[in-house]
Amino acid sequence: MQRSLQDDVISTAESFAANFADRGNFDFGVESLRLLDDLLDEIRDFVTDDDPLDSVCSMAGCYIFEVARRNYGGKYYWAAEKEQPVLVTGEPAFSVSIFAFDKVRGRIVNGSEDDIPFYFDGYVKAVEEGKKTGYCATIV
Repeated sequence: MQRSLQDDVISTAESFAANFADRGNFDFGVESLRLLDDLLDEIRDFVTDDDPLDSVCSMAGCYIFEVARRNYGGKYYWAAEKEQPVLVTGEPAFSVSIFAFDKVRGRIVNGSEDDIPFYFDGYVKAVEEGKKTGYCATIV
């Protein structure tokens, strides 16, 4: 049986939550993104090669995607040009897209200037605006 992109994202996010349960309550609530951000801050001192960085970006990115989808809805698509998934919320009334893998990479490489809760707040505001006005955006 072939798995869907959504199945893969959900499975990876749930594995992340289970694997780091000793670090806090990764319950897919928006508040849990602060725990994720703190964890990424710690990890950034240890992830220096591309392979481990890609793995962390995938695992933590899937967790962010699932926080977004479970709280605000959306559908996963494969963005071939970026070689990663994108979550699109609100179609067809509006469209707000996020590329969580890129944001996790930025958080690890750039530090706190790429704060995950701040990023997610931008996504939430865009979704709220979209519901009112039909707004379309990609949150980077």
